[in-house]
Amino acid sequence: MNNDATTQKMRTMKLFGMERGFKAILEKGINQNFTTDEIIAHLIDAEYEDRTNRKINRLLLNANFRVKAGFQEIKYSKDRNIDKNMMLRYCDCNWIKQGENMIITGKTGVGKSFIACALGNQACINGFKVLYLNCLKLYSCLKLAKSDGSYFKEISKIEKNDLIILDDFGLEIMDSFSRLILLEILDDRYLKKSIIITSQFPIKNWYEIIGDATIADAICDRLFHTAHKIEIEGDSMRKKQQIDS
Repeated sequence: MNNDATTQKMRTMKLFGMERGFKAILEKGINQNFTTDEIIAHLIDAEYEDRTNRKINRLLLNANFRVKAGFQEIKYSKDRNIDKNMMLRYCDCNWIKQGENMIITGKTGVGKSFIACALGNQACINGFKVLYLNCLKLYSCLKLAKSDGSYFKEISKIEKNDLIILDDFGLEIMDSFSRLILLEILDDRYLKKSIIITSQFPIKNWYEIIGDATIADAICDRLFHTAHKIEIEGDSMRKKQQIDS
């Protein structure tokens, strides 16, 4: 059997992990210490690991996170009011499997977007489709899509994700179209798929931000039901980094 032909066939079939595993075996030498089933298991493991890593990298790329953030990078100082044990419980992403939401509030610069992206990053590692969106840009893009006829296509793209992150909610009072956009997104995902919303405004101010009492009731009811809440306290992390530097 020609080993070069074998590796070429693996490459043609896009079995890249198996190809690397096979080459590693050839380099180390196949001897009596390896049984046939052990060699096959090694090749299958190599291919499985390669496909898993490629899938995670693809999910991370498509998520388009604002910042690169991992759970191991979250700072749990007492003044931030972030419970480490609680955060670690979110690592298994069961809250996403159950279609639950996450609300992260706190002053400007305390790390809301970082934690939201860390949660999203963990979701990608667990195989979920994630999409990061800035609220103001989302509303603008969907308003434009409404005028050029691509609105339902854009909404469909959002709906396909297991988790969406809506960052910087409430930076301006919502107009009628923005309210209806948010309500439609929430209604489509209610109890099925998850949303993370970050805002520098406390939840008690959201009715005023949304602007219409009836629609605000509908939005908040869908969003808050079974939602997990993280209220970050303390000074701006950006200011701390400037001082430390």
